Amino acid sequence: MTIVIGNVLRYGVIISAAVILFGTFLLIQANAVADSSGVLTYYANQIPHGSWPVSFSALVAGLTTFSPYSWIELGVIFLIATPVSRVLISVLLFAAERDRLYVLITFVVLMLLLFSMLVTPLIPLFNA
Repeated sequence: MTIVIGNVLRYGVIISAAVILFGTFLLIQANAVADSSGVLTYYANQIPHGSWPVSFSALVAGLTTFSPYSWIELGVIFLIATPVSRVLISVLLFAAERDRLYVLITFVVLMLLLFSMLVTPLIPLFNA
């Protein structure tokens, strides 16, 4: 069980790092001739701090056109998804071992993770 979980974490980080490095390579390649300080300008009034769109459709469109920011964003999404997938796989492995207590505990942890990532930003009180 620990080998499977370790491999999920290891390969998740490796894939994430590879995608982020690819995006960084695209960013350097696209701005090698120009002054890159304008590309990496800090916009305090935008979240995330940059001038690129952050919707799912914009991400897919950016990936198909090899936009550096979209590839870096995909790598960060992989990095965030790695521990979540680890918890999900833990639920499945505990279920395969028929350990009901740990299935319940791990499932609650998974639900809390998903709630904090998907629902909390929609609550206006948090201004997320």
